[in-house]
Amino acid sequence: MMDSAEVRHYTVGVLVANEPGVLSRVSGLFSRRGFNIESLAVGPTQDRTISRITLVVNGDEAHIEQLVQQLYKLISVQKVQVFSKDSAVERQLVMVKVAANAEQRESIMRLADVFRAKILDVSRSTMILQITGDAEKVSALLELLSDYGVLEMAQTGAIALERGESFMNSELFD
Repeated sequence: MMDSAEVRHYTVGVLVANEPGVLSRVSGLFSRRGFNIESLAVGPTQDRTISRITLVVNGDEAHIEQLVQQLYKLISVQKVQVFSKDSAVERQLVMVKVAANAEQRESIMRLADVFRAKILDVSRSTMILQITGDAEKVSALLELLSDYGVLEMAQTGAIALERGESFMNSELFD
């Protein structure tokens, strides 16, 4: 059992061959190791034969290091990178439908403006907003929108890229 003082948030980027079953093998490894995947996003990279999987998990450093070693044992895995909060730009996308009568619309529009959210749809009694940002920004807006009544929400997993000039590449890019 992990000591709660050692447990922290980790974002893990994994470059894999874009082939059937890879996501299942990678997520299964996390499951077998007892990690709850808080967030998962996957999609092709600039090379359509390679996919990037971004996972967000909580754990301690020793368990994460062991997990990285195990990931490299999977044949389809090309590269693994554990991002620190300072070394990466991390974003997620949320669409949220809130209750919004005529009197509430203006205040919700002001909130959207402050958070640089987009209004995607307006009806007589609801509004749909889209927000992109880091977890703190998304949480802050959702907290404020809860006062109006969140009716429905869809949220992507986090995606991340390393800051600066270095980049995560794969042997397949060479």
